[in-house]
Amino acid sequence: MTEIEIEKVVRDLINTFLDAGKISIDLRNEGLRKKIKSDNTPVTNGDLEVNKIISTKIKELTPSIPIISEETSDNKFIKDLKNFWLVDPIDGTYDYINNLDEFTINAGLILDKKPAAGLIYAPAKKRMFYSYGEDNAYEFTDGREIKINGSRDFNKDKIKFVSYSNKIKPEIQKFFDKLNVKENTRMKSSLKFCVIATGEYDGYVAEPRACEWDIAAGHAILENAGGSITDFDGNEVLYGKENFRNPSLVIKREKNL
Repeated sequence: MTEIEIEKVVRDLINTFLDAGKISIDLRNEGLRKKIKSDNTPVTNGDLEVNKIISTKIKELTPSIPIISEETSDNKFIKDLKNFWLVDPIDGTYDYINNLDEFTINAGLILDKKPAAGLIYAPAKKRMFYSYGEDNAYEFTDGREIKINGSRDFNKDKIKFVSYSNKIKPEIQKFFDKLNVKENTRMKSSLKFCVIATGEYDGYVAEPRACEWDIAAGHAILENAGGSITDFDGNEVLYGKENFRNPSLVIKREKNL
């Protein structure tokens, strides 16, 4: 796919994401139906409905590209995937279920095992983020499209990161010390990638955890806004790995942070 083709697909998905976000809020207001999956995590009728809406539109726009979604088994056993979509219909299910506002709707397009484009919508915050190529990352809010770029000057004495937990593990603290992190704020959904891409926060560090659909869209947005993502050893993060498991992550809004 060319960048022009990718841009058209992303822009054609924006209204679908906005509509899915409204439906996710409406279903929550009506009262969610919840069940526990085999991995002991919750799923709701909201997750499943959003997944259906997003996946249907993606299939319409890119019928030849398989979709890997957290909430279905479709295509998860295909070997050597190179070009595919990763969909997480509701990331931050705890927030979604408990009437909190950091949950997100996510889709990332992987081409040649690398993130080429991504969309993330935080419906309760009314913040829509998307990207479709280098230096093309945007936030759509209050009816305006704003180009985002976290790659700019930073104050080394006021470095602030987001973290998965308020309790920082020793292996993560080592990176905090190395990067002179002075402050961290707990944030569990993919919204963390977006607020790093905008420069509201400076980075995030995580040990191996979660799955590729949790990070693909955010990876594309952040990288296309000038940020960087590697594992703890500085290696590039690629997609289509066995069981779609994530490696360790070091995420920075500015490559030279």
